[in-house]
Amino acid sequence: MTRRIAAACAAVVAAAACGGDDGRGNDGGRLSGTVTVLAAASLTEPFEQLGDDFEAEHPDVDVEFSFAASSELVVQIEQGAPADVFASADESSMQKVVDSGDVAAEPAIFTRNRLAIAVEEGNPRDIDGLADLDEPGLVVVLCEQQVPCGKFADKALANAGVSVTPASRAENVKAALTLVELGEADAAIVYATDVLASGTVEGVTIPDDENVIAAYPIAPLAEAGNQAAARPFVRFVRSAEGQRVLREFGFLPP
Repeated sequence: MTRRIAAACAAVVAAAACGGDDGRGNDGGRLSGTVTVLAAASLTEPFEQLGDDFEAEHPDVDVEFSFAASSELVVQIEQGAPADVFASADESSMQKVVDSGDVAAEPAIFTRNRLAIAVEEGNPRDIDGLADLDEPGLVVVLCEQQVPCGKFADKALANAGVSVTPASRAENVKAALTLVELGEADAAIVYATDVLASGTVEGVTIPDDENVIAAYPIAPLAEAGNQAAARPFVRFVRSAEGQRVLREFGFLPP
């Protein structure tokens, strides 16, 4: 089974602290060991499925994930966090890792996503679009400005000519969504896939002329302890089977 690893563990520079594996690598052509994947929080559901599917094809491999905001994961990588693959929710975060020399191959866009407004079930505040988010008394949550979903939300609001003062800025898209799920916020700008994965909120569509399409790049990392399995995992995500799983969770073609 795939396992999530704590973000705090991923931030520790000592490789042994996050479960290094002496058996990593390719043993006679058979993949083995642990593949540690740092992935944007919005990829949680499809990547957990992809991890299980990859393990089913390679029984000697364990896939471990650390899900967080892409901007946070970049910091972890730059600090030397032991990891094999990075999957970002935006190209600018990946570019920072490229510029620091921390990738082992050219990043590839493997999927795309679009924004939506998450509202409480039944949409009790009758929110029809971004223009409604500036209503007095409405509790709106956005992601932090340096986080991809926060940058994209700010751009979408600018596209719509709407000025919103959020009640709070969440550390990642899942945290923003949770506040709506718990009834602590009336609305949050998240990814459409997060609304679909939630099952307890409703989504309000943002029209194309206001929306922002996020491109998701993936790459094996230069300091990967398991390069032999990291590259096949990247190929698997980009394969027809990987794309099928991403489509099932509402992600767009690359």
